[in-house]
Amino acid sequence: MDLDLRKLRYFVAVADQLHFGRAADELHIAQPALSRQIRALEQDLGASLFIRDRHGVELTDAGRQLLADAGPLLASTQAVRRRVSAAVGGKRRLMVGFRAGVAVTPAARAFEDRHPDVVVDVQRIEGDDQAAMLLDGRIDVGYVRLPIDEAGLRLTPLYTEPRVAVLPVGHRFAGKEEVTEADLAGEPLVWHGDPSTQPTKRPLPNAGYPVRGVDETLEHVAAGRGISFLARSASVFYSHPDVVYVPIPELAPERVCLAVAASQTSPVVLDFVTAAQSTADITAECGNYEMWQLGGDVVSRHA
Repeated sequence: MDLDLRKLRYFVAVADQLHFGRAADELHIAQPALSRQIRALEQDLGASLFIRDRHGVELTDAGRQLLADAGPLLASTQAVRRRVSAAVGGKRRLMVGFRAGVAVTPAARAFEDRHPDVVVDVQRIEGDDQAAMLLDGRIDVGYVRLPIDEAGLRLTPLYTEPRVAVLPVGHRFAGKEEVTEADLAGEPLVWHGDPSTQPTKRPLPNAGYPVRGVDETLEHVAAGRGISFLARSASVFYSHPDVVYVPIPELAPERVCLAVAASQTSPVVLDFVTAAQSTADITAECGNYEMWQLGGDVVSRHA
């Protein structure tokens, strides 16, 4: 039996709330009706999804697995709706997402030479939404920085770029040609993600200022609240009078990929992927990047 997407949305609401009453309010349906739909879904799948007792509602192992799979599946259906709506409206538009410091123009020009009838639009994305925006169709293709949740995505490696330390202008190492991890040991770190994603071998203490994007990072560093690390392209695309960039060669480089939804089959999107691969060296012009490997694919060194 095919999976009923409406029942799946109901399941996600209950799984998020772990409360049938609150989930019913959120969905604007009666609680008994919601309970019937969840029981029907469990019958369809042949598995119990929730443990219901006087202590409350809890996901079973099967429920946790379904919740993990439900997000990309529901996002892909939303992407289909967006693409169909665009086709009905007669639009020929490709939405390209990009992370800070990545230049889209080289690939866009190469693509437009082959598809002059397609408008290439661009949208800045951040690390915490790059996967979600691809899955739900807000962008068709994205220049992403690793790490990223790869569930439901296809990744094409493009290039790597070195990192720089981001220091306030008054920092004791602000005038050095380069710094080491040992130099910065114990410095509070202004970071944009899970501490486990820090590029240092020994994690630095959290400065307590979670940031979203380069602009917020620079403001916190400029205010003396901590240091940070960014891809070297940040020193080209972003400047701040109270911040300096210092190379830190010891750190593992950032990896830039092109990502599309695994369900994406549009020839137009695939042609853009080809254009991005052919112009990767130009996109990486702001620095010298070493050869790197992902999934058996090797990208040659650019100097």
